[in-house]
Order: sequence, then C-alpha cells, then structure tokens
Amino acid sequence: MYHTWMRFFTPSPLHHRLGLVCLGVGLQHGALPTVGPRTLDHHVAVIVNSGTGWFKGPDGRRTPVTGPSLIWLTPGTPHHYGADPGTGWDESFVDFTGPATTTYTELGYIEPDRPLVPLADTAAPRAAVGRIVRAARRGNPLLEVETGAAVHELLVSLRRARADIGPDGDPVLQALARDAYQPLTVAQHASRHGMTPAELRTAVRRGAGCSPKDYLLGIRLGRAKELLAATDLPVAAVARRVGYDDPAYFSRLFARRVGTAPVRFREQQGRSVPGGWSDRVPDPDDPPTIGP
Repeated sequence: MYHTWMRFFTPSPLHHRLGLVCLGVGLQHGALPTVGPRTLDHHVAVIVNSGTGWFKGPDGRRTPVTGPSLIWLTPGTPHHYGADPGTGWDESFVDFTGPATTTYTELGYIEPDRPLVPLADTAAPRAAVGRIVRAARRGNPLLEVETGAAVHELLVSLRRARADIGPDGDPVLQALARDAYQPLTVAQHASRHGMTPAELRTAVRRGAGCSPKDYLLGIRLGRAKELLAATDLPVAAVARRVGYDDPAYFSRLFARRVGTAPVRFREQQGRSVPGGWSDRVPDPDDPPTIGP
C-alpha cells in the first residue's frame, strides 16, 4: 500500500532564462513501485526522509538506501531504484532543469558522481519542497517564478543537510574564515592545518565550491565593502584591515573583482551609521524598536 501526490509543470522559454525552473514535485510514502530502469533529460532530487530501499546506477550495482538520504538523478545517467516492499519509505522529489545546474554542479551542490548522499536532517529540504507544493495550487500566476526560486533554496538546504558536513560548514572553512584577514599565503594556511596546499585546495573545493584563494578573497572583499560603506576609514586603512599592506594592489584587485574602484564604491554605497557599525546579525523576526 502506498500514497502519492504529484504535480508537473511546463515553464515557458522566458522562465528558463531565469536559470533554474521546476518541472515537477511529488510527495509519496509507503511501499512504492520501483522506478526504472530509465534515463532522464533533466535533474531530479529524490529526498528519502525515512525508510529503506535500494539504488542502482549505470554500473548495475545494487546499493542500500537508508533515510534520511538524497538520491541525485542527473541527465543522461541510467538509474533504477525503489523502496523495500516490507518497510517502504517516505519520499519527496523535485524535477528541475536550467543552465544554472551547470554552475551548481561546478560548485559541488549537485554531485553526478555521487548519486547517494547521506543527510543529517531533512527538515530544511522538506520546507523548501513545501514551498513548491504550496505554489503548485491551480491557477497560481506566479507558479514558475515561485517554484524556480524554491529550487534554489532546495539546493542550498540539501548542501547544508549533508551528513558529512556540519551545519556551519567544514571546520577547515571556519578556520580559514577566522584567519582570512591575516597576510598568509595558501601554503601557510595549509601548514596551519597540517595539510599540503593540494589537500587544502581539495577540502575547500569540496566544502565551498571554489579555490582557497577565491574563498579568502570573497571574505576579504565583503568586509572591505562594509568598511567602505559604513566608515570614513581611508582606503589604505581598509586595505590593511582586510589583509593587504599595499593599498594600490588592494585597489586594483578590488576594481577587478567588484567592477569599480574602492573610492567609487564608497561614493555609491556610503552612508552614515548612527551609533556605529555592528557585526551582530539582526534577527529579522525581532526587529529593534525605533523610538519617537
């Protein structure tokens, strides 16, 4: 015995230009029928919330599946899977496509070579699927945009829910972020963690989807933007605070990556911050009370 609910969508060519579109969503549980063997022309994220089953990829090897787990179905890859007849499983699935899938794959959010991914928890992914389900009501004029946006959210939540990475990311990434403003080379960062530069590159690529240099640069430039926008510090002082002793080099790097010089960025974004700058992240559900 099993229960299933699903909806399928046909976004227009204009919606495809948004980069990511949802093609379908489903909620199923019980001793579901097996799926395949088959090959698809789009991506599917199959979220096994609980229960057990099996999966076969192109090599034909049968691999056990135990929830919570994620099954990645990628275009052109033969697959065959199903829930155990005796126990069944609780499943959500989302079909999607679009040019943004290439970038998500390069960043490591979608893993064609790792079709089975253990998850620590499925609460956040299920919430994203729930947004798609609610958007799927008949006659919703915002259907394609709402569901496409929720697919982006789903990919992020699945990345965060992976059992092999903590909710705050890899400890190596946390340490890099903590030391990002120190004038250290990638080799020196690696040495601090007892790693070779190659091992550090592999760890950062796996955890953040980019090189250590780009990861550190993103943190540094983000902080530099904050200082330029919210303080009157000279550009040279901003450069030093984010790890660059040469302000001319910092300005060239900033302009190349941001698209505008630090001084011009300050002119565009600068504003006074009454009471001073704060690093404390505000709670959007509990905004501060503004007095009369």
